[in-house]
Amino acid sequence: MEKLITILFRVPELQRKILITAGFLALFRIGSYIPLPIVDQVKLENLRDQLSQTSAGRVMATVAMFGGTQIGMSTIFGLGIMPYISASIIFQLLGSIVPSLEAMMKEGESGRRRINEYTRYAAVIICIVQSAFWVRYMMNSMDIVPDAEKTLWNGLVSVSIMTAGTIFLMWIGEQIDEYGIGNGISLIIMAGILSRMPTSIFNLLMNSSFQLNPEPGKYGIMVPIILVVLFVAVVIGVIAITESQRRIPTQSAKHVRGRRVYGGTRQYLPLKVNQSGVMPIIFASSLLMFPLFLLSGLESATAPLLGSESVWKSGFAGIIRELTEDIRNHGFLYTILYVVLIYFFCYFWTAIMFNPKDVADNLKDYGSFIPGYRPGARTANYLEKVMLRITYVGAAFLALVAVIPALIQTALNVDYDIASFLGGTGLLIVISVCLDLIQKIDSHLIMGNYTGLIGRK
Repeated sequence: MEKLITILFRVPELQRKILITAGFLALFRIGSYIPLPIVDQVKLENLRDQLSQTSAGRVMATVAMFGGTQIGMSTIFGLGIMPYISASIIFQLLGSIVPSLEAMMKEGESGRRRINEYTRYAAVIICIVQSAFWVRYMMNSMDIVPDAEKTLWNGLVSVSIMTAGTIFLMWIGEQIDEYGIGNGISLIIMAGILSRMPTSIFNLLMNSSFQLNPEPGKYGIMVPIILVVLFVAVVIGVIAITESQRRIPTQSAKHVRGRRVYGGTRQYLPLKVNQSGVMPIIFASSLLMFPLFLLSGLESATAPLLGSESVWKSGFAGIIRELTEDIRNHGFLYTILYVVLIYFFCYFWTAIMFNPKDVADNLKDYGSFIPGYRPGARTANYLEKVMLRITYVGAAFLALVAVIPALIQTALNVDYDIASFLGGTGLLIVISVCLDLIQKIDSHLIMGNYTGLIGRK
């Protein structure tokens, strides 16, 4: 390990890229602690501690994690990078529906530049809307803004600061892409997720005891050991599934040029088992927020009916209350809906990102074919059948990883913040970004005739 770290800083170009990337990420973390001018930081810290113990706080923490920020972070980077990610997802979905955008995507580099420009404009609009709602919510519903600061001018300034902060993060991501190493946006999200780990580890150690039968409120010695073993096992499983492929054998047709015969070589078409990445979990988590908000409103409206003389009204109010508690506490119904939505969005996202007809046409254009299947429609049907099967396996893997934190929390009775590092969206994002970063560093080392991080040369 020491030798590899030494090699990393022997390649001048790689050393420069690593230092630039580390500098930009450090700038992001510093900005994440610069508060808005209207916020009382002492009250904000108390509010953050209170929200972290509630189910609503978990929902807010999930949304904040996607943007690389933290719950209740009313700072200049409070919105994180989520508005830009939302805009990118919107244009990716529209690209498969709107013919003009689809044609623009096929134009090459010029088309991608125009779509990126539209994405930035959409991100600014989303920033303004989200920051306006958040600032209004802080001023009206939270006790973190002094009464003297609740003015229209201060609200406009806060909205402008939060919008500018997200735009600055977009710029940081682009600079990392161009001058650093790795995907800038993904690294920002990963940095935001990993910033929570020291606090969670510290809380686990402070609440742990070295006894088999600890005192109430403490974890026994077996709990940290089990968590470490599970963490290593889950990480190994996630890496295996993320890197796994279904290799479809292909063969190029032979053709003669002069006295030489070209082609006829056997290759393979790699199809990833987890083709959709982490997007199904993000969509499923976001969509399940709406039933929670709807049921919470119905619970408040039907609360006076509990215990009424009408058996029907009282029973209806009780059902609404039980459903709300189940969704709020990630119960059985929530888990079932979560798994179903993950499966749905796995197939939905794969259908958008992978077009069997286009792949079959590309194979035909390059003079390649899948042995046993005629080029064209039969090849497309075969690829579609294979994708349906491996997507089922990928969706099962995502569903298992997504529900692991809730299962660990229930089985070991640990805090959700600790259990969340054993699965879920955060772990998938961190592992995916780390694998991509290692591959890019490895390619730089191999180009400099050094042994790669994964043992290649």
